[in-house]
Amino acid sequence: MNTTRFRLASLALGVAALVLVVATLALHDVAWPDALVRAVAPIASIDRSAHPPPEASVAVADDDSTLDAPVGSLLAQAGPLEHAPLLAAAAAPVVSAPSVRGDRAGSDFPAECPALLRQQFNRLQTGEPQSLCQFRGKVLLVVNTASYCAYTGQYEGLEALYRKYRARGLVVVGFPSNDFGGQEPGTNRDIAQFCRLTYGVEFPMFEKSSVTSVASNPLFAQLTASTGVAPQWNFYKYVVDRHGKPVAAFDSKTTPQDHKLVRLVEGLLAERIPEG
Repeated sequence: MNTTRFRLASLALGVAALVLVVATLALHDVAWPDALVRAVAPIASIDRSAHPPPEASVAVADDDSTLDAPVGSLLAQAGPLEHAPLLAAAAAPVVSAPSVRGDRAGSDFPAECPALLRQQFNRLQTGEPQSLCQFRGKVLLVVNTASYCAYTGQYEGLEALYRKYRARGLVVVGFPSNDFGGQEPGTNRDIAQFCRLTYGVEFPMFEKSSVTSVASNPLFAQLTASTGVAPQWNFYKYVVDRHGKPVAAFDSKTTPQDHKLVRLVEGLLAERIPEG
């Protein structure tokens, strides 16, 4: 028993040390050395095997009665952070630091922009750097996608959901990734053409990145830390409210037309942010 406690304590100290270094680099806008990224990778990576994903926990309760409760109560029902995976606890100090992406620092973003959205990524179709602050005040459905996956057909449902609710403030945001099963091997141009010609995708998509790498995609690191759910396969879905707060995570098997997902989105869209 003492040996087990010692090992757990050693692991906790090691994680804490890595988090301290990462947070320090983020605060000082210092490029992350490859060695550090490789060191953090075993912690940030969950299941990268080519096997289908296991059932993942979702921050939404199973009974339909929850869907009729105030949206703000959903996070409280998810439980404290201590019940989330180790990754969520380890990443929490990092996500509190100013986000840095490309050549823009956190101080360059509008003051009213939520912390989660103070990041910049290149658009898939044009390569143009764009700030996620353009989505402030919107309800977001953030998805990691792939072109050669058993779930690729969900592109159609995601686009349908986007077209149905975008006038009310929903934005579906796609991030192609080759992390799981090597199912997104193409270039950004290949992916853009495939999405447009095959599924008529019009919702915003950004260039291919690793959603399991803190350095490559800090947005997914923050979503993981906030929800306690890391993407374990393609087409994991994260719902973010109008205030820029992650509310729930859904696994690959949850379709864009899933009853609970749609009801949650509709509830969040009904909330209005006071002007001024």
